[in-house]
Amino acid sequence: MQPLEFGAWGAVKINDIKRLGSAAAAYDEHIRQARMMDELGYRYYWIIEHQASYIGAITAPTVFLTAVAAATERIHVGAMIWQLPFHNPMRLAQEVATLDHLSKGRVEFGSGLGTHEHEFIRWGIDYYERHAASEEAMKVIEDAWTKDEVTHHGRFWQYDEMLPMPKPYQQPHPPVWIACHSLRAFEWAAERNNDVATNISTDDELVDKFEHFRRIWRECEHPGPMPRQMLVRVVHVAETDEQARAEAEPYLLEYYGIDREHVTNTRIGFGSDPRGKGTDNTRYTRANGKIFAQARQSYDFWIENGLAIIGSPETVTRRIAETQERLGFTVWAGSHHIGRMPTEHVDKSIRLFGEEVIPAFDAPSEPVVPVSTVLQRQGPSGQQGPWAG
Repeated sequence: MQPLEFGAWGAVKINDIKRLGSAAAAYDEHIRQARMMDELGYRYYWIIEHQASYIGAITAPTVFLTAVAAATERIHVGAMIWQLPFHNPMRLAQEVATLDHLSKGRVEFGSGLGTHEHEFIRWGIDYYERHAASEEAMKVIEDAWTKDEVTHHGRFWQYDEMLPMPKPYQQPHPPVWIACHSLRAFEWAAERNNDVATNISTDDELVDKFEHFRRIWRECEHPGPMPRQMLVRVVHVAETDEQARAEAEPYLLEYYGIDREHVTNTRIGFGSDPRGKGTDNTRYTRANGKIFAQARQSYDFWIENGLAIIGSPETVTRRIAETQERLGFTVWAGSHHIGRMPTEHVDKSIRLFGEEVIPAFDAPSEPVVPVSTVLQRQGPSGQQGPWAG
C-alpha cells in the first residue's frame, strides 16, 4: 500500500461537556486521548474552531492546542480551521508562533473563513465580507511571520511599524493548510501552493475535486513536491465488523445534528436562513445540505458514500486503501468521537486504529512531505482569490 500519514479529528463538543459535567473534564478527556494518539503513531491532531455553535466547543483553539502540545511529544497539532475573520491577525500570528516554539515546531496552520452566518451576526462581523477579511488576515499573518517590521493599512486592520515576535520555530513559518469544499477553493489553494483538507463531500464528488487541485497545481508550475491533501472521515474500529456497526450506528445518525437546540432555541437562531448560510446558497452549500439531511436518516448512506469507515481493523484498512487509490490523498484523519458514543468505545477505536490500521500502511517515521520542503514552497502572501466555500 502507498505510504500514508494519519491524523485524528479531536473536536470537543457541547455534548462532551454535558456528559462529563464540565469543560475541564471534557478537555482532560480529549487531551488524554491526544496523548494516546501520540504514543500510537498518529501524525496529526486536529481540532476545529467555532463560535457560539453546537458543532464545536473549542472557542480558543490556540490555548487548547498549547495544552495538547504540552501533553505530547511527537504529534503535530493544528486547528482546521482557525476562523480568520474572528481574530486580530497580528495577535493570531504571534500566538501561533509562540505555540510553534512551545511545541518545538509541531504546529500546522489550518486557515479558513468560517461558514455559519449566525456566528458572524453574534460577533457583529459582516458575514459577506469574510472572503476579503480572510485574505487580508492571511497577508498580515504571513508578513508577521517573515518580516521584522509590519506597517499595514488595509480595509479591516491597521498596523504602524508593528514589531511582531516571536518569529516561528519553523522557518520561514508553519505549513499553511486551506480547508476546501468548492472547486474554486481547491483551485485557490493550488494557486497559492498550500496544503488542502476536506471533509464533507462524498467520495464520488471528491474524485473531481482532488484531481482539479492537482491539475491546477501542475499548471502553475510550482517547485515540487506537490502539497499534502487530507481527507477527514468519521471512523470507528472494533474487533469485528458486526461489533463496530452495533457500537457506532446508534450515534452516527446524530453526528450532524446533536445539540442543534443550542442555536435553534435562541433569538438569532441560524441567521437569515435556516440552513445558516445566509444568501450564499451556492450549488456547493446545497449539495452539503443534502448530505447532512440524508446522513441523519441512513447508516448505509454514510458507508456507501465513504463518509464513514466502520468495521474491524482489516475492513477499515482495506477501505482506506481503496479510497486512497481512487482519490489520491496523502493524509487521512479520522473522527473517532461519534455523537454520544461512550468513552470506552472511543478509546478502543483509537487504540485499534493505532495498533493495527496505521502499521498496515507502513507509514514512515518522517512526514511524507518534510516540513522544511513544505516551507520552501509556501505561496506568496496576499494573493487575491476566494477561500473555502
